Amino acid sequence: MRSLRRETAAAWILVLPFVVLFLAFTAGPVLGSFGMSFTDIKQRDLRTPFAVEGVGLDNYVKALSDETFRKAAFNTAYFVVVGVPLTLAVALAAAVLLDRGIKRFQALFKVGYYLPVVTSIVAIAVIWRFVLAPDAGLLNTVLGWFGIDGPNWLASKTWAMPSLIAMAVWRNFGSAMIIFLAGLQGIPATVEEAGQIDGAGPWQRFRYLIVPLLRPTILFTSVTTGIGYLQFFEEPLVMTQGGPLNSTLSVSMYTYQQFGFGNYGLATSMAYILFVVIAVITFIQFRLLREK
Repeated sequence: MRSLRRETAAAWILVLPFVVLFLAFTAGPVLGSFGMSFTDIKQRDLRTPFAVEGVGLDNYVKALSDETFRKAAFNTAYFVVVGVPLTLAVALAAAVLLDRGIKRFQALFKVGYYLPVVTSIVAIAVIWRFVLAPDAGLLNTVLGWFGIDGPNWLASKTWAMPSLIAMAVWRNFGSAMIIFLAGLQGIPATVEEAGQIDGAGPWQRFRYLIVPLLRPTILFTSVTTGIGYLQFFEEPLVMTQGGPLNSTLSVSMYTYQQFGFGNYGLATSMAYILFVVIAVITFIQFRLLREK
């Protein structure tokens, strides 16, 4: 009995640093911010915290009735609905190409595809501003060779969001590609051989044999990519600052702006609305893509 108590005490001593750090820097701030979302706390109240009053669900009602917030929510939904499938499609195509097509210099291609994932967003912004520049940009120059007058991509309400989606796909598909490649290489060769013996063509083997076996991989990549894209913030911040006319403003960026304005209660309510949306969408993805 004594030895069990000693082992228990020793275990608590070992985990105590983690528990203290977790409570101080994770659980504490999360619970504190959740409480803030039900108050009228603003920047001026930091000097007089006892002047803060509870407002119930008013911040949530105000956020949901805010036209700019709803515009940001629509932009975020647009970014996710288009960006996630496109990213996964490009990643899967690249993974299949590396697994089945490219045999020489495969490691070089892996590094090249993955490099944007670990590159600074500032460096990526410089590259894409050069590509999308209206006058001497690479894309408009190429279009000019075919007699097409390209638009001002980042200043157009029509083309600004597709431009950010293209940038996000290019920046993020490498991560999903590596995971897809690992999934493809984990499928036994006998599976395709059996399909080939049964007379299935390359597309039929891929559609009815490979894709179902990749279901856990697709679930993981769709969840992680979806969570990241629902929180998209860096792309509009460094490329468009949410413009033109809020056409690329995201929920995360608008929440950040409200924090900057000192509307802490309203900003935290927006953050928790986004959290609930992420949780619901993730749950739906698990229900749809789980193994049957």
